[in-house]
Amino acid sequence: MRRARCKPRSVSGGKTTMNANPAVAGQTMIGQDWHDRSWQSEDGLSLHYRDYSGPDGADLLPVICIPGLTRNARDFAGLASHLSQHRRVICVDLRGRGDSDFAKDAATYQPLQYAQDVIALMDQAGLDRAAFIGSSLGGLVTMTIAMSRPALIAGAVLNDVGPKIEKAGLERIADYVGQQRSFPTWMHAARSLQENHGAIHPDWGVIDWLAEAKRVMVLGNNGRITFDYDMRIGEGFADAVDEAAGLDLWPAFETMARYPLVVVRGENSDILSDTVAREMQGRMSNIELVTVPGTGHLPTLAEPEVMQAIEHLLNERLIEQPLSSGRAGG
Repeated sequence: MRRARCKPRSVSGGKTTMNANPAVAGQTMIGQDWHDRSWQSEDGLSLHYRDYSGPDGADLLPVICIPGLTRNARDFAGLASHLSQHRRVICVDLRGRGDSDFAKDAATYQPLQYAQDVIALMDQAGLDRAAFIGSSLGGLVTMTIAMSRPALIAGAVLNDVGPKIEKAGLERIADYVGQQRSFPTWMHAARSLQENHGAIHPDWGVIDWLAEAKRVMVLGNNGRITFDYDMRIGEGFADAVDEAAGLDLWPAFETMARYPLVVVRGENSDILSDTVAREMQGRMSNIELVTVPGTGHLPTLAEPEVMQAIEHLLNERLIEQPLSSGRAGG
């Protein structure tokens, strides 16, 4: 059972979740520019997404944003608010993260299952096609969808991930994933993040780290601040580092040759090397490669050069087709 959180919630699928059925009537708070909605996985989980509905009558292709391993929909708040001035943007909480149910079986925390979950969302929301923005694990999920349901994707942004994952980065992640910690105040949480991950964003100040803490953590009813994901996601991660680093994902990546792509890389990334990123660009003529200087894994997507590339992809490189379905809730 998931620990309680300081939000009005109802019990569903083995953890507490916000809004018993937000898909029926999307929930929004004063000042929010999104609705909280949910969809059902094939194995009975209630999964959450933020729905930035866009302007009334907009018929541009929607965007689906998929976060990284220990991340959630809040990662995309700034980007989604900006993009939703013109089109619908959906930001998902993968199973076991944010306001989505924890998995009944921890073995389902893997890219194929996440891809099936996102496909179920599109089916239930009546979406035939979308542009995808995938950060780290979210990029792997996007590649998995491209292999199984290629017609769903109109174009994609792969944020600091590619067909070869560097072992050094996987080992770094293995050192912290699944290790539950709690903090008495947001400042303590922010300081801890800065101490452990400061090399990723060396130019960030305390305000930036406070914002980061509020993206990846949550305040529980016990007054302690904890990471906002199921700690079982870390089970077996360290043991799988060698296998994951040795995976050949080039065939999966090459299925995306039909789409316009943006590949974002942090200059100091230990997940996507410069060599691999340039090989990706060399193998396909449809890639715009954006390197974020002075940044590790992973860029926030709020960087001006990244925002410009995403807008160029969505506004000029996509082949827009009228949506065959309305803006169904999901």
